[in-house]
Amino acid sequence: KSKSDFVKRLKDAKNPALIIGAGALGRADGGAIAKAAADLAKTFGMTWNVLHTAASRVGGLDLGFIPGEGGKTATQMVAKGALDVLFLMGADEIDVTASDAFTVYLGTHGDAGAHKADVILPGAAYTEKDGLYVNTEGRVQMGQRAVFPKGEGREDWSILRALSDRLGATLPYDTLAQLRAKLFADHPTFGRIDYAPGAAASAIDLSGIAAAGAATDAPLASGVRAFHLTNPIARASVTMAECAAVAADASKIAAE
Repeated sequence: KSKSDFVKRLKDAKNPALIIGAGALGRADGGAIAKAAADLAKTFGMTWNVLHTAASRVGGLDLGFIPGEGGKTATQMVAKGALDVLFLMGADEIDVTASDAFTVYLGTHGDAGAHKADVILPGAAYTEKDGLYVNTEGRVQMGQRAVFPKGEGREDWSILRALSDRLGATLPYDTLAQLRAKLFADHPTFGRIDYAPGAAASAIDLSGIAAAGAATDAPLASGVRAFHLTNPIARASVTMAECAAVAADASKIAAE
């Protein structure tokens, strides 16, 4: 009865939406879960979105940061023997311990990726640089520098520009303004600050989502293991470590 009541409420809803979390998609049966969710969204004319666990991951997808034809996934890249050189751009959430590639790390706060690196390029934290971020709904947001980078730290784009010059493949910009002009020309949506494009349910094509095996009975769980320690800045904070410890104790007491 509860299922039939839910279906009726879904049918009667004016603007139904389905948001699927990374915790569901990252499982071994994530493909099957994604297919079931896509079928549900299609059946009831629901808008569709994915709740990501990292800032501006949507922006990366909008830029096309996905494996090209014959390319490797992140998991495949960090496998032993997969690559000769591995370049990590603030990639601290991925286990790279199995990789035997020469590793270059661009990031801050000496986090997990830096511990594996052969070369460390000190970048700037989000508080130390101007930046554009895209949230889950596709809204482009602008962040502005509050303080300058510490020590040898530099803004990421300038590091990549200098590196390209040393490698003989100089990138065609010398300033952040030139870089953004190129970005806006290639991807106009990034120039529409604080605007969420949105899309009607009928405009969302879910046909490419195919099931990979069958879904298991394992209960769904959040993809966030420690809410207070989800990024390098938080993990470097004594205060956030204390908050995480308090939260862990509270969860343990609740479970008991």
